[in-house]
Amino acid sequence: MSTIHLHQTIAATPEEYVAGLTDFGPGRSELFGNSADKYLEVHDRGPHDADVTEGSAGIWERLHYDWSDPRRVVMTTTDSNVWGGRSGHTYTFTPKADGTTEVDAVVVREGKNLKGRVLGAVVGTVGKRHLSKAFANTGKAIEARHRAGTGA
Repeated sequence: MSTIHLHQTIAATPEEYVAGLTDFGPGRSELFGNSADKYLEVHDRGPHDADVTEGSAGIWERLHYDWSDPRRVVMTTTDSNVWGGRSGHTYTFTPKADGTTEVDAVVVREGKNLKGRVLGAVVGTVGKRHLSKAFANTGKAIEARHRAGTGA
């Protein structure tokens, strides 16, 4: 099992980041490079949770999203072709007085088969660089959405 901790500061509010995380429409890959539109399927959506399948490059997972806490989004893997056990993602948001937001993400990857165990080991070592870059790109895309929405 691999656990990756990621951190960044962005020029957007927690609400704007949550809005990006929970935008399951076409073009999701513009915010999340590892979520290709052809894998995206929303099974159910409520006011503070959703059941969504997403993925890319032959890897998919079904996630239960819970954003009932405005400062935290928990995404629990409920099914996947490679991930199982305690796999998922947790995003925690800390607003700062200067209008920026500290974003902490914890990604847990527990392989449920040989492919998943190998990928989990890769993610826990050299794959962290890829996840860090994707996380940074998501922050930049959310900031760009924020600027476009506010005219800043």
